[in-house]
Amino acid sequence: MSVKVSVVIPVYNPGKYIDPCIDSLVRQTLPAEEFEVLFVDDGSTDDTPERLDKLAAEHPHFRVIHIPNSGWPGKPRNVGVAEALGEYVQFLDQDDHLGTDALRRLYDMGHRNGSDIVIGKVASNFRGVPHGVFRTNREKCTLRDAPLFDSLTPHKMFRTAFLREHGIAYPEGKRRLEDQLYMMRAYFPAKVVSILGTYTCYHYSKRDDGKNAGSAKLVPEGYYGNLREVLDVVVANTEPGPLRDRVLRRFYRVEMLGRLSEPAVLKYDDGYLREMVDAVRPLALEYMDDSVHDGLGPMLRMRSTLLRENNAEGLVRLARLGSSVKGSARLEDVRWETDGRITVTMAGRLVHGEQRLPLKLLSRDERLYVHPDITSGFLPEGALLDITDDLAGFQAELSLRDREKAVEWLCPTTLETRVEMLDDEDDETAEADGNGPDGAGRTCEVVLRGTGVLATQGSRKGRGSLPRGFWDAWVSVRGLGLVRKTRLGAERAEHVDGQCVPALLSSPARPVIPYFTAPYGNLTLDVSRRGKKLVPYLEGRPVLCMPGRSPQLRLDLVTAPATAPAAVQLVLSKPPAAPVPATEATGTEEPATSEAPDAAVVHAFPSTLRPVHGRAHLPVPRRVEGAPEGTWQLGVRLDGEKGRALALCTVDVDAVGRLRLDDSLPAPDPALLRTLTVQRRRAALREAVRTVAGPVVRRLPSSGRRKVRRFAARLLG
Repeated sequence: MSVKVSVVIPVYNPGKYIDPCIDSLVRQTLPAEEFEVLFVDDGSTDDTPERLDKLAAEHPHFRVIHIPNSGWPGKPRNVGVAEALGEYVQFLDQDDHLGTDALRRLYDMGHRNGSDIVIGKVASNFRGVPHGVFRTNREKCTLRDAPLFDSLTPHKMFRTAFLREHGIAYPEGKRRLEDQLYMMRAYFPAKVVSILGTYTCYHYSKRDDGKNAGSAKLVPEGYYGNLREVLDVVVANTEPGPLRDRVLRRFYRVEMLGRLSEPAVLKYDDGYLREMVDAVRPLALEYMDDSVHDGLGPMLRMRSTLLRENNAEGLVRLARLGSSVKGSARLEDVRWETDGRITVTMAGRLVHGEQRLPLKLLSRDERLYVHPDITSGFLPEGALLDITDDLAGFQAELSLRDREKAVEWLCPTTLETRVEMLDDEDDETAEADGNGPDGAGRTCEVVLRGTGVLATQGSRKGRGSLPRGFWDAWVSVRGLGLVRKTRLGAERAEHVDGQCVPALLSSPARPVIPYFTAPYGNLTLDVSRRGKKLVPYLEGRPVLCMPGRSPQLRLDLVTAPATAPAAVQLVLSKPPAAPVPATEATGTEEPATSEAPDAAVVHAFPSTLRPVHGRAHLPVPRRVEGAPEGTWQLGVRLDGEKGRALALCTVDVDAVGRLRLDDSLPAPDPALLRTLTVQRRRAALREAVRTVAGPVVRRLPSSGRRKVRRFAARLLG
């Protein structure tokens, strides 16, 4: 069988940090005979050569190539590509690892599209990740219609023949920005690039010794000399115009201005700052003309102007201002949807200073400016920074991030950009053009208001359901050319706590518990009992007694139509000596709880939680074999047989085991009862029609069956 993928890994004295890498390769779902692993040992001086040779002897699809030390990963990667037998090459670093299904998914996407490059979603617990690149799957794109230049690391899958045909190789020897040079040389001739955004393929892992690649302090002259080579590739492959400007602007924003902004520039001593400015400024003057400059966000335009003017002191002062700017996100509402998703209503804004004051703007003559209180010292006296045309740059995105694995998923977000006044002037006294009564303008801010969806469940076309873990809600607030991330939940409306109801979702059923962390109060989802239990978050919430011939209790536990029935255990125990006070359902990380007297359990019997119109229903049998006579407290264990029971109500048990529920349990409101009655009747009718008409329909041709089913769906709902 031909080799589909060759995984190329440059190796030098990795020690224990190569273990996750090896483990992820052994566990790949792509059959071993369909891929090969090429460890290119760059003259390691520890026990790595012997260890890799032993590993290759145990796994026939692993190969080890030993070369003299070159001192940098470029040569080992080139050697690996030259030796590769696979249709595609996947680069992997020794201290990183792949998702278990990464090679299979990436190869399938590349093979069906004839892709030259396939980019898989990445996750990192220590370096920035361009999440916008992985917003969705893209079967076919190029540098001209997708923001590929935001992803310039080489840990991707390349068609081997494509690399060889175009002579794309790494510069060898010690140097910086070799990854950017390699990727720009690859992106321009690539006719098809594919992006797999619905599965995390590549994991960057932080080393506890601080020796990840790229962690060494850069030498400005050499670093920006290497960047010049990258910029020359851009210029050589583009004509003057929007595409060239977009690509150059990326390098200006990230590699140049980014190293002259907060927090980095605030840590430079005077000599190193001067070196940085002297190395960056010539590139800015040579490559970044006004069309590149004008497309930057307002704060970046100010930084670019200071750089052009050779004003190092101004860059530091602007960085101090920038470091004081934070993101703020207020949680206004939380609502579970019928499909098991959570809709949050929020308001995002930029704030600054220790008091987190709104970032003030000035509205004058139907134009918007950064307030002069903020720009004072950066612009000539009396000058204003016009941001009217930058208003679209104010955006916010909601995401869920796995606290332990650093996987992050962007969530659907719909926000409206609003300019809201901050001063106390009476609107009736404002001029028609928006000016205040003195003509000086109105003080205002930009607020992003709207909703986001925390999708805990997977969809057929998108990613899978969230795996077990703690998933923190984050908001990225963008504006003025700044991006500030903040947790969601610490600022919230009072009623939100009571709306954070736990849920039981999926098949098999699994709990999803929204809660607010202590002490900061940030919103987190515990999926599949990573560390939380259902019972503490249900105590004090209402339990309704559903009328009918068979008693059922309706718990305040959210369900969805796809929720599978879940086996639970009902228990009878001695009632407490005094009434247990109802606890406040706050949804906080450690809610107040009453200890259920599990030690006093006198009888236990099985039951099943079932989803009924958005909540879990718990059937209570009318008679329980072996139940002791008396008055008992009825509870349910939702967190396993060893878990603490949730107290439900008291029950009377007669001599033959018949149960009679406490009459004091509240009943559901009439509207809910009517809805449930209609649903039961429709379900009974559907079952009757299925029983009577099913055998007849199955004898019809396929077209006839489809017509009958469509008609039945319209008739029965």
